[in-house]
Amino acid sequence: MIVRTLQGAAESGRKIVSPKGEWDSTRLLLKEDGMGFSFHITTIFKGADFGMHYQNHLESVYCISGHGEVETLDDGNVYPIEPGTVYILDKHDRHILRAFEEMKLACVFNPPLNGKEVHNAEGAYELEADSIEL
Repeated sequence: MIVRTLQGAAESGRKIVSPKGEWDSTRLLLKEDGMGFSFHITTIFKGADFGMHYQNHLESVYCISGHGEVETLDDGNVYPIEPGTVYILDKHDRHILRAFEEMKLACVFNPPLNGKEVHNAEGAYELEADSIEL
């Protein structure tokens, strides 16, 4: 059994901050844990507006708190994000995430992240980034 707290994970080096300060992500479950997916609690800060395109991963996102929107770039659809909303990037969707206020999100990635990933120039996570050494 694996048991972790959000605070404990953050204090152990599992909290990653984006280079531009748009988000931070505490990675509670990673590839090294052997579950086949990773699980993160991510904060998107108010005013964030950035594109992503996870070519190497599928992602499910559940909004715990805050408000914003996600826009899918291939069709231009815009979806409101509020507490209780889930959006699932099941087709490696190119998208823009906008935070109208700070948002707390629970995120699941398949395949799992190693731990230190931040978005590359295309808005994706590399498939084999460095892992966190605890």
